[in-house]
Amino acid sequence: MNQIDQNSQVNQNSQVTQNSQVNQINQNSQGGRISQTSPLGDRTVRRIGFGAMQLAGPWVFGPPKDPDAARAVLRRAVELGVNHIDTAQVYGPDVVNELLADVLHPYPEDLVIATKVGGARDAEGGWVRASRPDQLRRTVEQDLRTLRVERLDLVNMRRGVGGGGPDPVPLAEQLGTLTELRDEGKLDLIGLSTVSAEDLAAALAVIPIAEVQNAYSIANRTDEAVLDLCRAHGIAFVPYYPLGSAFTGGPEALAADPAIAAVAARHGVSASQIALAWLLAHYDRMLLIPGTGSVAHLEENLAVDGIRLDATDLAGLEAVTHVSAPGF
Repeated sequence: MNQIDQNSQVNQNSQVTQNSQVNQINQNSQGGRISQTSPLGDRTVRRIGFGAMQLAGPWVFGPPKDPDAARAVLRRAVELGVNHIDTAQVYGPDVVNELLADVLHPYPEDLVIATKVGGARDAEGGWVRASRPDQLRRTVEQDLRTLRVERLDLVNMRRGVGGGGPDPVPLAEQLGTLTELRDEGKLDLIGLSTVSAEDLAAALAVIPIAEVQNAYSIANRTDEAVLDLCRAHGIAFVPYYPLGSAFTGGPEALAADPAIAAVAARHGVSASQIALAWLLAHYDRMLLIPGTGSVAHLEENLAVDGIRLDATDLAGLEAVTHVSAPGF
């Protein structure tokens, strides 16, 4: 799984290596299955999944501009082997959940759908906090209805939605509510999102944590301490903003970085693909959920499964300029 090829001879016959890499990528984008897998709690999923947030309308509010295109992306994702999809009641709100159910229900047996609680949308589409126990329960029950399931596969407790300082509800109380819902049969796995290493350590003293979903990328390693704690406990790490955000330049900024551009040129792939491949190489339980509303872009993201970075690549990528990523 995501083994670094220590024997790669990057200085010898490099054109043949690039051609071989491109051929592998083309095979993946034309219907090959994703090969790399990793544990997610008590499940096993393919390491490149799909983040469904962008299937909603502008600013993740309202219906998609092109519903047929959104449906096509979901169908193609499952055809190419995606069995880990990330969604949330706040996406729309309800729009993305309903779209998932319309297109994919009854769901493939191995599909893991992750949702999140802790936030809501106001009438203008603003992100607001909804982290009290009664609000968490209502969100879970709404997810059950819109996704048309009796039990959610995974629910992340998302901290800090809407800003405004620390969450007034203690994390232990929030996790207690999710544990109650799990005991009632309404959800299976529990995860955390946008948390500190201290939060994660405190949570692990109470319940098993299946995944952590924090902002993280090759250019934003602020939460390396959280990732290290996940490594120590064998917890899946699911980075959001894996290609940066619009506020930090996004994929364009990655393409302009000379360290990423050099490795991308050596492999004959895009800078974004190298940034995703770096994440896979950085931790063997890193699970990607890049999102898009385009089938072509989806296929480009999933083709990262065929990229293997060697020691020279990884050493060069340590020179990438670091930036921070905003929350939401």
